[in-house]
Amino acid sequence: MMENDQEIFERSIADRIRHLRTSAQLTLDQLASASGVSRAMISRIERGEASPTAALLARICAALGLSLSGFFAEDETDISPLVRKRDQPTWKDPETGYVRRAVSPAGTGSEVDIVEVDFPPHASVSFPPHTASHGMTQYVWLLEGCLEMTTGGEVFRMEPGDCLFMPVGEGHRFHNPSGQPARYAVVLDQRKR
Repeated sequence: MMENDQEIFERSIADRIRHLRTSAQLTLDQLASASGVSRAMISRIERGEASPTAALLARICAALGLSLSGFFAEDETDISPLVRKRDQPTWKDPETGYVRRAVSPAGTGSEVDIVEVDFPPHASVSFPPHTASHGMTQYVWLLEGCLEMTTGGEVFRMEPGDCLFMPVGEGHRFHNPSGQPARYAVVLDQRKR
């Protein structure tokens, strides 16, 4: 039986975490300590037995010195300034069901990434503060639905067309308070200020 695209992509996430961890010469215990994610969970993710949630993956990425966008930007050997929608990698958070699509072409050397997210009704996801992203900034541009963003101790209720600027490393919470899906774009500037 052939694997479907989602299973192949989840396997690539497992392989990428293991590759990044071993490239950084970190043991499972060291990555667990740095990320606050249990050694057992990291091991299960690397073996493909568990799919990380968005919050868990963000903590692992931070411990590896990467943003989520940096994690999903694989080392491309065939670089093109155009990436077709059908070729843009997507990932579904197994906990919230949110779907993250990497829109910007990988490997271009740009420090700006664009991500589109389809966020289910009543879903919430929190990204803890992490030092690897301090100095990076992002815009969250709501395209459809409504969104409550918590950042810097403030809650911002957003409606379609609204755009919120915020630092990445301080941590934040995305929440869809409505019974309708929300769709938003994240424009991430990875330059550290």
